[in-house]
Amino acid sequence: MAEYQNPQHEPGNERRLLLIFLVTFVAMLLFEPLFKKYFPQPAPQENRQTQTQPAQTQTAPAEAAVPAVAAPAGVTKQASSETETVIENDLYRITFTNKGAQVKSWILKKFDNDAQNGPLDLVNQDAAKLYGFPLSLWTYDEGLRNRLNSALYIPSVEGKQASPATITFEYSDNDLAVRKTFHFDDSYVVGIDSAVTYKGQPLSALPAWPAGFGDQTSPPFYVKGLIDYQYDKNIERVAIKKISGGGTIPGPFHWAGPNDQYFAALFIPDDPAAATMVTLRNPISIPRDPQKPDSEKVKVDVLGAAVGNLHGATTERLFAGPKELRTLQKVPVPGLGENDLTGVVDFGWWGVIAKPLFVWLRWTYFHMVPNWGWAIVVQTIIITLALLPLRISQMKSMLKMQRVAPQIKQIQDKYKKYSLRDPRKAAMNEEISALYKKEGVNPVGGCLPMLPQLPIIYAYYRMLDTAIDLRHAHWLWIHDLSAADPFYILPILMVMSTLITQRMTPQAGMDPAQQRMMNVMMPLFMGFIFFRLAAGLNLYYAVVNLISIAQQAVMNRTRLGKEMREIMAKRARKKDK
Repeated sequence: MAEYQNPQHEPGNERRLLLIFLVTFVAMLLFEPLFKKYFPQPAPQENRQTQTQPAQTQTAPAEAAVPAVAAPAGVTKQASSETETVIENDLYRITFTNKGAQVKSWILKKFDNDAQNGPLDLVNQDAAKLYGFPLSLWTYDEGLRNRLNSALYIPSVEGKQASPATITFEYSDNDLAVRKTFHFDDSYVVGIDSAVTYKGQPLSALPAWPAGFGDQTSPPFYVKGLIDYQYDKNIERVAIKKISGGGTIPGPFHWAGPNDQYFAALFIPDDPAAATMVTLRNPISIPRDPQKPDSEKVKVDVLGAAVGNLHGATTERLFAGPKELRTLQKVPVPGLGENDLTGVVDFGWWGVIAKPLFVWLRWTYFHMVPNWGWAIVVQTIIITLALLPLRISQMKSMLKMQRVAPQIKQIQDKYKKYSLRDPRKAAMNEEISALYKKEGVNPVGGCLPMLPQLPIIYAYYRMLDTAIDLRHAHWLWIHDLSAADPFYILPILMVMSTLITQRMTPQAGMDPAQQRMMNVMMPLFMGFIFFRLAAGLNLYYAVVNLISIAQQAVMNRTRLGKEMREIMAKRARKKDK
């Protein structure tokens, strides 16, 4: 059985992408060694540590009922057979079983399944059968845990119920008594009240979402699993490799729970100071290719969490639904002021750019073009046109560099007999700096227009990887802008347009041989990077290149362009001689 490693969606993939762009940028500068010192690589940000100071007890939300009280032990209260209760509204259809008083199916009506036709079941059926269904109870004692989740509870209602609704499950025998109440409204939030007593004493039994999500249909989606929690403004994101099965994370926190690329199950305790979370991590074997059930099995980890009060009854809410900004903004979290659940959406290092880009893109979609692909095209055109002044500045800087290139060559020839460690070598840099100053040359001016593109490209990558709005978004032949182009048309277009752009753009500081190499290697390298990245990102970069080709064609016909081309032609003829 294979261990799944290094998938397209592996955590940290965005860091490698950013590193690749930085390495590419530095590699281009290696052809101009004098400029390297102007481009130190940025240091990665340190994650902020979550505060652990005591919290004030929060007032229970209006829709929550008083905490559940279990029936006294010794009074037998149990059903004779398994029954089901369905709670339904416009957003979901939740099917409860009285066996364990837990959820068998949690259908999200507005989202479809990657692997099957029809709406998405938020319950990971394969994992849940092994490790527990949503809203089961978790205890440190495995024997008691099994009893709690296999007993036949008596439900307060059966059959189909329209939301808003409330359902209560009760069970008791000689030494165990359990009461679980769930409250439903017209949102993705479910109110939870639970209480368990064992031999007359309160038992720590935490409501759980134990086994991942139903959209985890292939190995890469399991690797995107996280357990997040927030207290005040501090958000902690715990990756799979740092999660231990059965590990305890004490509160306080305002919300906590498992989530994956697009969906989340977040518990919102009424009393953050009393809240505790138990992290759950278990192995599961799945086909490497979800379209081929008989394909090689790979081992992945499925995440879950149990959240509640370790010292008595639990009263909390559960958000179980999409990581959609406009949906998360509607979920109030007591104690966070104006904050809500939007902190679970992680736009990464460049979130300060990625989030506004997405808000702008969403506005374009709803107010200009009701298609996410065309919205990306419109946004890209605006961004590229806004960067046109930098492109003109780049051309002017290149022209100045070409004008002083013969003088720089003379200075370099004068000092080439000295080694790099020779103190007299420093005089060469001083002379070159003086020449730059005299002629008004900025040695990095030709590269500055590239800098804004790097964070924008990375922000687009992160936005496409995070925003659920772009999940399964169609554009022409593309069926999912957040996934790779199935026919590789956009990556090929990106490579071809990069090749044309490179050939049309004068490159200061390079002799013709170096320039020819860059004109071939750079597009191929970019194609290698983008080959399996999201179609939306390839669309963005291809449109940037097509606009750049048009811009460069116009600029090459200006006085500056003609002078630049003449200088480059003279250098080429001189090199051939």
